[in-house]
This record gives sequence, C-alpha cells and structure tokens, in this order.
Amino acid sequence: MIALKGAAAAAKIKEEIDKKREAFGEAVPVLAIVRVGEKPDDLSYERGALKRMEKLGLEARSFVFPEDISHQDFENAFREINENPEIDGILLLRPLPKQLNERRITEIIDPEKDLDGISPANMARVFAGEEKGVAPCTAEAVIEILKAYDIPITGKRAVIVGRSMVVGKPLAMLLLKENATVTVCHTKTRNLPEVCRQGEILVAAAGRAKMVDGSFAGQDAIVIDVGINVDEEGNLCGDADYSSLEGIASMATPVPGGVGAVTTSVLAKHLVLAAERRRK
Repeated sequence: MIALKGAAAAAKIKEEIDKKREAFGEAVPVLAIVRVGEKPDDLSYERGALKRMEKLGLEARSFVFPEDISHQDFENAFREINENPEIDGILLLRPLPKQLNERRITEIIDPEKDLDGISPANMARVFAGEEKGVAPCTAEAVIEILKAYDIPITGKRAVIVGRSMVVGKPLAMLLLKENATVTVCHTKTRNLPEVCRQGEILVAAAGRAKMVDGSFAGQDAIVIDVGINVDEEGNLCGDADYSSLEGIASMATPVPGGVGAVTTSVLAKHLVLAAERRRK
C-alpha cells in the first residue's frame, strides 16, 4: 500500500504560492488568526499555521480572546479585525464557546477575507461550483493530495463517510466539480461497510478514531483519512485503521503526515489569492 504523504501536495502548493508572491513585490499578505480560549486543538492548528506562514514568507497575526468573553465584546473586536485594511484574510478557529453566536460571526465575516469557507456567501459559491468560491481548507486539501499524486478523479466513484459542513458536504461539491460520482454516508447509513466498499476513492471523515477499517475498503481503493484523533495510548490516529487497510487499499493517507499536513498550505494559498483579489 502506497502512503499518500501530504508533503508532496504541500510542495506543489508552495511552488504556486512562490510564483504569485513575486507579483506582490515588497508587500506581504497578512493573515489574522482569531482564537477564543486555549483549546489544545486550536493551539495546535494555530502553531502549525504560524509556522507555515513564516516558511512561505507570509505574515500571520494572532488575536486571542478569553474563553468567557461576552458575545457583544467579541463581535465588536471581530468587526475591528474584519474591517482592518491591513488584514488580507481571516481564520476563525471553531467551534466557539457556547455563549458566542457563531452563526452571527460567520454572517459578519467579509467573504473576500474568509479563508476557510465559513461565510454564507462562500458556502453558496462552493455549492454552485463557482471558481470564486472559497472551500474549507481541509476539504480542499483532499483534492490537492489526489492531484499531487496524479490520481484521476473524473468518472471515479467517491464515497465520503461524514456529512459536516467542514469536510463532508463541501468535499462532495469539490469532487462533483472534478466529475466524480459521489455518495455521502454517515454513521446512520445502513450497511455502511458495504456502501463504502463501492468507492474507488473512500474518504474517512466521521470523527471517530479508527472507525473505517479494512472491511470498509474495496480492493485497490484509495483511502483519504481526514480524521485527527488520539487513541487509548495517547497517540495521534485517524478515522481509518491504517494497518487494517494493508493488502486491501492501494493507497492511503497516514495520520499524522497526510491531509493535516496540507491544510495549512491550502490556508496560505487562500491568503495569497485573497490578497491578490484585494490588490486588483
């Protein structure tokens, strides 16, 4: 089984970003990372994003707010970031604490600065298949990995396990745009392993550690694991049981080192595109 490592896709995205960066001259695109509280997942993603931006010669600024901030105080602060002419793109780390109206914030964010496809405008653009639509970074990272390894998508049967607005649903739209035939499943799908075995491309995005094992994969399937979990021994693992896919799947993304390694590169790509559009 061939390991589809994210480094290959990240390198291709870097080449694309480097070419576009030349047109900016001395100007540097600026990313605002907005975080509320100190959740380990948010901190990990923030560190990865900051590191990636630095490597690519882009600027990132962190805006951190206390876990118990009131909605009105947060909305006022977010509006200032949103309207700051120095900021080219915004990454809002979610989910937000319960006292904050997350939907309200996603309605406020400038669609041209929205780098993770959370605004209603960008959601609509992605579902309409428009080029201008900004998809969630994780969903787009799946497409980037397939393309980095020259894996044909047109005409392929793709099965996605997971129906979230972060991965499952937008990824279905991206795969349809690439002319795949797409089935979206979830934990309540009848005969789930049988349905999954029909997929030539199988995406595990259910949010359950090692749920997708060898019984879910058809012979020679390509398995893309979007999950990030911690197993009983405290080790990072995905939604797919990687070892059980050996001898069945032809290719699979590892965790860590797979899709997660590409997500921050897609974020950087979205930042550069947003900055390019604003300067035009």
